[in-house]
Amino acid sequence: MIELNNVTVFYPKSEEPALNNLNLSFDRGEFVCVLGPSGAGKSTMIRTINALQQATDGQVIIDGSDIADWSEWKKRQWRSRTGMIFQHFHLIPRLTVEHNVLTGLFGQKRAIAAFAGVFSPSEKDKAQAILKQVGLEEMADRRVEWLSGGQKQRVGVARALMQEPEVFLGDEPVASLDPGTARSIFQLLREIHERKNLTTIINVHDVTLAKEFATRIIGLSHGEVIFNGSPDDLTSIGLETIYGKALQA
Repeated sequence: MIELNNVTVFYPKSEEPALNNLNLSFDRGEFVCVLGPSGAGKSTMIRTINALQQATDGQVIIDGSDIADWSEWKKRQWRSRTGMIFQHFHLIPRLTVEHNVLTGLFGQKRAIAAFAGVFSPSEKDKAQAILKQVGLEEMADRRVEWLSGGQKQRVGVARALMQEPEVFLGDEPVASLDPGTARSIFQLLREIHERKNLTTIINVHDVTLAKEFATRIIGLSHGEVIFNGSPDDLTSIGLETIYGKALQA
């Protein structure tokens, strides 16, 4: 269970809050898509949940425990339980697909060993099994810089899976992909989500994808929750409220 209780976040030198008195909860098994225009606070919310951004006010509660009371070590432990997927992949281009996937173990082993590529046979077997799950088993030895955008994002998903996460967090993971590839990535994420019974929270601009795959949609605007409900309840009026202009539901 993840809870945001009256969470407000101010950045230095900013007069307006990035998040303004958010009250939200996320349960295991939910696939939540977060909609909102640029600057709405979507990325800040993800970073706050992942203990990368401290709340200025309010509480971020993980399984009944307030993040504000955690040591840095405990925050790192929490991040090792959350699989993070990024818009710009954050892969290492010159390394192979397999090595990039194995970097998902950085939170579980000494960084020097991980960067040096010192992985056990069982860790490599695990990486191969995960690459098969995401349809890249034939590309394990290929350098990431040679892959397409969709393939790179599948590597990002595989890397997150190496952590054996309880939570999937995505910050616009398909924003740079064409519509067909974006949908295939969402289909992959939803399949993994259901198979592993994860809590999944993904920021997305594509309303169609959100309505197709989410079990719940949250709409943010100016750091505030504008909508919180099922995809079927999100109407054109709701979208206009979120984005400040007329959109089709």
